[in-house]
Amino acid sequence: MRTWFRFGTAPSQLRPDPNREVLPATANSGPVPPIANRAIYTAPPLPASFSNPAPLQSLRWRCALSTSTVPAPTPIEITSATPWTLATRIAFRFCFVYFGLYCLSTQILTTLLSNPGYDFPDPSSIPPWKPIITFTAAHVFHHHAPLVFTGSGSGDKTVDFVLTFCLLLFSILTTVIWSLLDRRRPGYPALHRWFFLFVRFALAGQMLVYGFDKAVPLQMPFPGLFTLIEPFGNMSLMGVLWSSVGASQPYEIAAGCVEIIGGLLLFFPRTITLGALISLADMTYVFILNMTYDVPVKLFSFQLILLALILLAPQFRRFADFFFLNRATEPAPATPLFRSRRANRIALAAGALYAVWLIAMNFYGVRQGWKQYGPGAPQPALYGIWNVEQFTVDGHQRPPLLTDTTRWRRILFEHFDLAAVQQMNDAQTFYNAAVDPKKSAVALTGRRGSTQKIALTFTRPSPDQLILDGPIDGHPTHIQLRLEDRNHFLLVSRGFHWIQEYPFNR
Repeated sequence: MRTWFRFGTAPSQLRPDPNREVLPATANSGPVPPIANRAIYTAPPLPASFSNPAPLQSLRWRCALSTSTVPAPTPIEITSATPWTLATRIAFRFCFVYFGLYCLSTQILTTLLSNPGYDFPDPSSIPPWKPIITFTAAHVFHHHAPLVFTGSGSGDKTVDFVLTFCLLLFSILTTVIWSLLDRRRPGYPALHRWFFLFVRFALAGQMLVYGFDKAVPLQMPFPGLFTLIEPFGNMSLMGVLWSSVGASQPYEIAAGCVEIIGGLLLFFPRTITLGALISLADMTYVFILNMTYDVPVKLFSFQLILLALILLAPQFRRFADFFFLNRATEPAPATPLFRSRRANRIALAAGALYAVWLIAMNFYGVRQGWKQYGPGAPQPALYGIWNVEQFTVDGHQRPPLLTDTTRWRRILFEHFDLAAVQQMNDAQTFYNAAVDPKKSAVALTGRRGSTQKIALTFTRPSPDQLILDGPIDGHPTHIQLRLEDRNHFLLVSRGFHWIQEYPFNR
């Protein structure tokens, strides 16, 4: 505390001086103490006999220096101002248990632990979750079919719904027991701060994962050869959505950038609310698409909406004042993790470094995906759409009749290990393909339980001609094919136009 004195009378006559400016606190002195603790005293004017006040001025400054002290750093006050209501305490206990376990049992955990040198397994496919899910599915839901844990790409598997049921049941029971044993506690401010931090990072990780997959873009690629020849009426709702978004790659890239921005904003305390609002709007839109286009990520996208709402819950009253009640809103109170400013600065730097790490891991992942299955993946030697011009079985040429269920209409090679045969009725049969240009051989193996194997040899009289020979289902077969130009498809060649005199809607 620093005190100023003016001398002219006895100490008993000292009184506060309202005209003296209070010295502001320095950067290291903490909050400014109340005026009562930083008193400024003065006395009646000096007598006229004191014609030279310089000695007194010097004495005044010496006294000020001798009585000043350097205050100790003031710790940050982070205690809760008011006790929590009963409903708030119960809601927090449930959310802490349910969402904590959900994040630890799904892809959210593997995202947070991203490591290029190790591919973490899906937590639901390993103990303790796997035996719990298997037991519950068999004895509670009487589901005895084999469970699909990994490898399907679906987020709406039986396993996912059974896991959610188990987590909900366990969370409800835990909340009841916790509420009975800890009913006298007024609140959980410290635990809430750490849980809030965990939810921020959990949601941010998923926003970055899906954002990078769209911004590259990889999640919804431009319609490939298989899609270009698929009749629209044979497509699923999800296929229509995937093809529509993939056909407009600028739209997909923009959507991915929005998700990336939302995820990045969640890493920094001052932008949490904005990041959570962007994430909520984006995930709500994604959830609606999943529900209306039957995309099997309905359950997971809904959980991400709830995580965003958890981050926004402390701001609900301020939102209501601003948007509905036309009231002034105060700044949100700061909720630092630690009492020490230095510790909070270290925590902020650590969060920024972790954000950089997640960005680097996602960039590494999409770069690998670009090379493995994206536009940067190597094309097979027979890449393209090959239309059948002549199909001969046992020496007899088969005419292109729509009722012929064995004659091929065309064969496609798009990925280095995948081929598709389209029959005359437009149905497609997919095969694992192995093309050996040195031996001029093609090996087709049935997929998804099919045991069919086809071994053919090929010759290319010209770049746009292909001849296949070999037995198919035990019958010698000779097939002559011609390459179709991909640019003949309007979806590929139409492009973008600023000026259109009439809508070109086909």
